[in-house]
Amino acid sequence: MERKLAPWLYLALPLLLLVAFFLLPMGMAFVLSLKDYSHALYAPPFAGLLNYRVLFSSAHFWQVLLNTALFTVLVVPAMIILPIPVAVLVNQPFKGMPIFRILIYLPVVVSLVVAGIAWKWLYQSNGGMNWLVSPNTALLAVAIMVVWKGLGYYMMIYLANLQSASNELYEAAEIDGAGLLQKHWYVTMPHLRPAMALVAIISTIGALKVFTEIYVMTRGGPVGSTETLVYYIYDQAFGNLNLGLACAAGFILMLVIFGLSLLNIKYFYLKAEKEALNA
Repeated sequence: MERKLAPWLYLALPLLLLVAFFLLPMGMAFVLSLKDYSHALYAPPFAGLLNYRVLFSSAHFWQVLLNTALFTVLVVPAMIILPIPVAVLVNQPFKGMPIFRILIYLPVVVSLVVAGIAWKWLYQSNGGMNWLVSPNTALLAVAIMVVWKGLGYYMMIYLANLQSASNELYEAAEIDGAGLLQKHWYVTMPHLRPAMALVAIISTIGALKVFTEIYVMTRGGPVGSTETLVYYIYDQAFGNLNLGLACAAGFILMLVIFGLSLLNIKYFYLKAEKEALNA
């Protein structure tokens, strides 16, 4: 009996925290999404799926989804590809490389608000890169800042994988006559594929949840061209005081992120299972 109860005793506190800080708030948000706050803030009537119907019939909401998808397309490929050559470079045993690694990683530890203000100054309307004033370039301007901020973080993920690679593979490639680019294409890239899958999922989730950068740099403008889903949720909740619509949009975002998280878990589970079978 004690053996059967022991695992549950160890899991009791984590399960309690999961219920208190995830399941309970998620349930409360779903209940709020079923109420109509558009006319009554303190005693909203039950509206069923009205808020979800309003969202999916709103051209504004579809534009927000399009902005979010476009931002994700701009950020994620850059996050996957650009840190790879940087990781390869900092993996070399050059003199002063630890300092160079610190400089590359430094933007990661800088506050998002500070970084956003600094890049907003760089994109001033009277400067040479006044991209924030045009609807055609504002989203790209924010995406560049996000990639700059996250480059060092994803570089460290790739670097950790590179340092576990066997030198014998590179030596064998050299014996076969492979050049520098061929060695990295046929040895480095296959070794980094699991890390690239992880980076793809993490950066996608991060891009879908972008808020602080938008809030600091553009406030969703100009003309709504940088209004992403999380900023839309914030604006509906605290700008329009429509908590039902905000919670409905938040619940949709949660389902998308939950699906991506399941994809992440499934990928690593299958990878671990495959490695166990090959062992």
